[in-house]
Amino acid sequence: MSDREAAQKVLDALKQAERAPAQDGLPMLNALIPLVQGGGEAPLEVEEARASAFLAICEVGKALHRGQPVEGLYAMAITATQRWLALAG
Repeated sequence: MSDREAAQKVLDALKQAERAPAQDGLPMLNALIPLVQGGGEAPLEVEEARASAFLAICEVGKALHRGQPVEGLYAMAITATQRWLALAG
């Protein structure tokens, strides 16, 4: 799977998880780990964007796991993933 395809799948899943109840959102985010980890060589900018998306998704996951508010965290994860998608194109 290309970086672009992975980034698009991650973006779609993030938007779906954002609308889902917290107990459903966390498993959705956990399922994204293999997609965000990457698997091949990519330009440095793409690797950095993917890493930023990964960290932002982890922040959402931590907040959901702890029962903390996720206001703004999903937006940051979506923005980071959109950047990854744009650079992977």
